[in-house]
Amino acid sequence: MVERTHEIWDDEDGPGCCLAGPDGDGFRRLLSPKARLIETFRAANYYEAMTIYHRLLGREAYTTDHPSDMEPYPPGA
Repeated sequence: MVERTHEIWDDEDGPGCCLAGPDGDGFRRLLSPKARLIETFRAANYYEAMTIYHRLLGREAYTTDHPSDMEPYPPGA
């Protein structure tokens, strides 16, 4: 099972989540200079990542109607 590292950033518009490394570069380019990294975590798929993200921020449980959110990240990702 492939797990990928995710980052939670806090910015002027509130928190956001992205992949660590080059796959999150586009998201991080949108952040203001005042943004700060508040947490990193690992997850095996999008659903797990959003579940962790919501829990860490004290939000309601993440739900989805998209079965693809449960698909594991591909090898080599």
